[in-house]
Amino acid sequence: MTRREGWCRAAMAAMRRAAMAICLATLAWGGPAAARDDAPDEARDDVRHEQCSPNGRLCFVLTTVDEVATYWVTRDGRAVIAPSTLGFMLRGAGKWAHDMRLGEAARRAHSATWEQPWGERRLVAEDYREISVPIREQVRTRRELVMVARVFDAGVGFRFEFPAQEQLAEVMIDEELTEFVIAGEAGSASEAWWIPGGEWNRYEYLYRHTPAGEVGTAHTPITFRRKDDGLHIAIHEAALADYSAFWLQRIEGQRFRTRLAPSSAPWKVRGTAPFATPWRAILIAEDAPALYAASDLILNLNEPNRLGDVSWVRPHKYVGIWWAMHLDLWSWSDGPKHGATTAHALRYIDFAAEHGFGSVLVEGWNKGWWSESGRNFRFAEAYPDFDMDRVAAHAAARGVEIMGHHETAGNAGLYERQLDAALDYYRRHGVHAVKTGYVADAGMVLREDADGTEQWEWHDGQFMARHHVLVAREAAERRIAINAHEPIKDTGLRRTYPNLVTREGARGTEYNAWGEPPNPPDHEPTLLFTRMLSGPLDLTPGIVSLVGRNGRPIPNTLARQLADYVVIYSPLQMAADLPENYARHPDALAFIEQVPVDWEQTRVLAGEIGDYAVVARQRRGGQDWWIGGVTDERRREVRIDLSLLPAGVRYTAEIWRDGPGGGIDGDRFAMVRERYTVTSGDVLAITMEAGGGFGIALTPRPR
Repeated sequence: MTRREGWCRAAMAAMRRAAMAICLATLAWGGPAAARDDAPDEARDDVRHEQCSPNGRLCFVLTTVDEVATYWVTRDGRAVIAPSTLGFMLRGAGKWAHDMRLGEAARRAHSATWEQPWGERRLVAEDYREISVPIREQVRTRRELVMVARVFDAGVGFRFEFPAQEQLAEVMIDEELTEFVIAGEAGSASEAWWIPGGEWNRYEYLYRHTPAGEVGTAHTPITFRRKDDGLHIAIHEAALADYSAFWLQRIEGQRFRTRLAPSSAPWKVRGTAPFATPWRAILIAEDAPALYAASDLILNLNEPNRLGDVSWVRPHKYVGIWWAMHLDLWSWSDGPKHGATTAHALRYIDFAAEHGFGSVLVEGWNKGWWSESGRNFRFAEAYPDFDMDRVAAHAAARGVEIMGHHETAGNAGLYERQLDAALDYYRRHGVHAVKTGYVADAGMVLREDADGTEQWEWHDGQFMARHHVLVAREAAERRIAINAHEPIKDTGLRRTYPNLVTREGARGTEYNAWGEPPNPPDHEPTLLFTRMLSGPLDLTPGIVSLVGRNGRPIPNTLARQLADYVVIYSPLQMAADLPENYARHPDALAFIEQVPVDWEQTRVLAGEIGDYAVVARQRRGGQDWWIGGVTDERRREVRIDLSLLPAGVRYTAEIWRDGPGGGIDGDRFAMVRERYTVTSGDVLAITMEAGGGFGIALTPRPR
């Protein structure tokens, strides 16, 4: 490079930075130009397209700045996402980002209501305004992408479509360069709640609460709260089916960029045009309860049900051979401590039948536990001390089903090779739900090439995105639902494949048995406004003994364990403790027996991230409401306005709450169970002790 060339490049770079700085300054201060076509000329090169939400408050703008595709998002004329650039690194084709021009925009409006077969609410409103804009290179190969953005009242989703074109028929993506610049007043940084991306323990971390400027590389959903106006912003993705998941990497300040999960191949994503990326989703709300409501956007960005009749997907509560292993009383492997024996299974089936639980999870019944990378698993062969025929027959006679279990130790390739036989085995034995597991460090998912060469993948790379869809499809052919543990993150695919009923993808209850530390009291009020924005979580609550391994105390109260059934949604809810412990706490067991798992509608009545949450849910097809509340390590009183009830109807309010002297620093088992008659005009005042909570059943009284 000559000195003149170096000077010219430096000058051009300075001009680009200056243009971007003008955009950022204009939008950060929320001037009216942020959402109008009369924005300063410095904010664009040639053309600008804008699309606003149905209510007109939220606007998405796409333009080019120094010939780089750039977007931003405003709410009420003030920037939420400041100018953020777009692009890709394409293997064999270089960087797709510069020399861009925007083509003609196509627009459409969509307004509909669709019904979930199961869910937090039966009816989901789907209202958005869509804009599609071609983005074309002006030099070199003149490749083209189409950006599609859907603007909802509660957020924005956008994706890239790779149309069929001779110059880009096979697409190999080394990196996606989508940026998200969190806007805010100068000197007023946002807060963030996040877990690290790309680390060994997948998604199973306690959430960190830091300034946005201290985020490293994070999994999504990640939630931000602006300090100056309290606006809540969450970034996630939707419809992740054949692509690599993205982690959100902070570049500088409050500027973030996608970083795709790695692959064993030199590229991270490979596809044949035409195809589209998953949706990049931005949820925007004035407070934490509204942010949870905004998460319908994730579902709405997914395609409708592809499975047809899914009436065989049955939400229910279950018990299982599970917690005793985490307490180290039983083992998954065969031997003197083996848990999955015929005798143990028969006892759990009888317990389930007596108390109205729908199924019994049996972990560790099949051969192969525990082998390195799961190489010895046999998914249709039982250990000698487990008689599947006898167990299945006894379950059928008692009106209970078996919930299957397929642990892979991360060997997804072996599981795929045995998948047909494994699922057929369960179908023959009347199993309609399977808990899958992929216990392995991140980057240690095993598959094989056609020549038998072993390759190592990530839990959230493109191979595993395809794998989970494959499992869902094959299971659906046998009318089997999937509860995935150590999964890829939820991105709303349950709309398209409704047998993807729930999953883990978070730090669950087993950490209360042996984790260091156990889950603290602020865990659930954080999960509700972070992880739960993505979809259901099989938290496995109901540990009424309140002790983990070797008698270690769990930092919860008894009433708090009950509240989790309402606050943390899952259509499959486990009563995770041992049967003998439920016998010691009949009042707690009564709540767990009665609480529904499928809902007509849901409202978050109050809450702050990491502090507390109060959630109300109406039973699907019923008139009864259930309310749950959880708090962090602070004692607090909440007032519950019952105006959600129909006027003129008297209800019985049955309350399970922390008792006097309760809390994690007092008597954790202190619990009051009481009844009142209430109407829609009443307000209930409930005290949650430190680490505690409450559950309320509101049932119409006979007229």
